[in-house]
Amino acid sequence: MHDVDLHHLVELGLMLVMIAAGTTAIAKKLNWPYPIVLVIVGATIGLVHIPFLEQLKQLITTGEIFNFVIITLFLPSLLGEAALKLPISHLKENKTPILALAFGGTLLSFIITGLLAIWVLKLSIPVAFVFAALMSATDPVSVLSIFKNAGVNKKLATVIEGESLFNDGLAVVFFKISAFYLLTYLELGIEGVGLGLWEFVKGITLGLLIGGALGYAFSILTKYFDDYPLEIIFSMILFYGSFLLAESVHASGVIAVVVAALILGNYGAKIGMTPTTKLNINNFWDVAALLANSLVFLMVGLEITRINVTKEWGLILLAILIVLVARSLAVYISLLFIKNFPSSWKHVINWGGLKGSLSIALVLSLPRDFAGREQILILAFSVVLFSLVFQGLTVKPLLSFLEVNKREEGNAVYQELIARGHRFETAISEINKIKRNLFMTDTVSEDVVHQYQKELGKLQSEMELLFQRYPALKERQQTILQKHALYAQHNAIETLVKEGIISNDVAAKEQGEVIDQLVTLEGHD
Repeated sequence: MHDVDLHHLVELGLMLVMIAAGTTAIAKKLNWPYPIVLVIVGATIGLVHIPFLEQLKQLITTGEIFNFVIITLFLPSLLGEAALKLPISHLKENKTPILALAFGGTLLSFIITGLLAIWVLKLSIPVAFVFAALMSATDPVSVLSIFKNAGVNKKLATVIEGESLFNDGLAVVFFKISAFYLLTYLELGIEGVGLGLWEFVKGITLGLLIGGALGYAFSILTKYFDDYPLEIIFSMILFYGSFLLAESVHASGVIAVVVAALILGNYGAKIGMTPTTKLNINNFWDVAALLANSLVFLMVGLEITRINVTKEWGLILLAILIVLVARSLAVYISLLFIKNFPSSWKHVINWGGLKGSLSIALVLSLPRDFAGREQILILAFSVVLFSLVFQGLTVKPLLSFLEVNKREEGNAVYQELIARGHRFETAISEINKIKRNLFMTDTVSEDVVHQYQKELGKLQSEMELLFQRYPALKERQQTILQKHALYAQHNAIETLVKEGIISNDVAAKEQGEVIDQLVTLEGHD
């Protein structure tokens, strides 16, 4: 790649963005889980010879570039975006299962996978536990994108997201210890065990301290500014700064950025951000996260095709089985004593513990001279592919089978009434349009229109009875009306500014009030 100039590098990057954005748009339009679609598209591009994409594939599948893009460029923004918008109140409400899974579950998964890899796969101790660390990291993006369409309980989604945010930090610490220090610690015996525990505690504790200190400092900083573009820049500096600072002192960058973002999104938002700033920061990170995730999953698909699995299929099947068994044991044991936690949720958390880009980026960061590197690459890539495609595509059927995505009472009838109402309203609108175009008289159309209006009247009565029985449905429709009314008000102010009727200062004040009301509505959603 030495002959690729900077201009051409930008062209290749733009091409990657276009492919990722186009694939994501189509997947979202068809209500398919876009991360899984991107992995499949990326793998297909990697396997098929497409002349104008060959240089792009060569660039992306360079281990150093993939590792840099995933870990240094995208990971802080993805973790920061998720933690920024996660209310601490939700974490507190679900702290017991989240902590049990993130700490107990990750540790169990690491130990069980490592021991089974030594016993069943006959891997050396360092190789087995490096593989175990890689397989202990979960990626919730695919599952949460499915949850959004399936209408899954928010508490379950919070537990899965909370587990992943902290689980990734622990998995990275386990990986570093296993890859770079494990043999030394084993040779030292009891002293080595102590050193290993110290390294683990140090990595987590320093990450918490760095993230907490920077998160608090930037939260205080927001009190002195009411300028959302500047505060967005502050959030970027916070996410990347906390990650890189923690990594530079051999602490957990993942833990640091998660803690920093949680503090900024909760404490900082409370003491120093106006509703307008909160809305704009959230919107910015929504866009950044969507772009990053789209590129990450496309790159994962491309990267996976580098590995030739044909000679190792027996070992790969055993590795997949070990990972599934370890995940199951880790989930069910760690949640064993959690009260009022449905069994169906445990099944979803178990099967939804997908492996993703972090696992691949970590394995690619292994030194070239690491004994067993190629074997770990083959096993890790294969498990990630199985996880994202097979498990990812079967999560939604599992949700339906377990009735985890069962809608609230009255919702099915409500949707039927809404659908019929839209049908009849559209029919009346179409009849009036045809009347105008073909110069028909009321005498011709009134009987047909009257019949549709009669049906609409019946629907209105049925809807009123449904609202009396299920008040939450009425509240939802009122919220939708209020939102659209506020959007219209915002647009009306824009029009007045463009026509020169009101000043920018007046417009900013009025639109600020509208946005404040929108933020309040979003909070009650």
